[in-house]
Amino acid sequence: MAPILEALRDYPVRTFAAGEDILVQNGRTGLMFVLLDGAVEVIKDEVRLDTVTQPGAIYGDLSALLDVPHTATVRALRESRMHVVTNPRALLQENTVICFQLCELLARRLDGLAKYLVDVKKQYEGHDHIGMVDNVLETLMNRQPRKRVTPPPSTVRGPEVLD
Repeated sequence: MAPILEALRDYPVRTFAAGEDILVQNGRTGLMFVLLDGAVEVIKDEVRLDTVTQPGAIYGDLSALLDVPHTATVRALRESRMHVVTNPRALLQENTVICFQLCELLARRLDGLAKYLVDVKKQYEGHDHIGMVDNVLETLMNRQPRKRVTPPPSTVRGPEVLD
């Protein structure tokens, strides 16, 4: 069993019927879902990006971390069971196993995107519009977050008083 599934064993489980939307692009649920079993598809701008059957797959993470609407639609392809996390930010701050697994997932996504962009750059080298790929790669690899994550209050020192 994936470590994340063990860590979430006491969380509620919801069953989605085939064809049912779990998350809708540009919608907001405030929830994060972790696949227990079944099959889902990930759709962005009406294009299927992926089909997933891997238990432990996480959805709604970007929306929870960045406080933005969902970036893609996730739809059940067949009956699928998911753990439902109602306060994902708190869970990620409290549970290092889940936070680390999500960090690995996000790193794999970023690595895959960077490899894809390098491949596109190689294919179109010498064309005028390829400079755009350089800009995207530079942004992905070196961009620092604008919004900083605030540590839990128990780890934040209060202001020092100067005499």
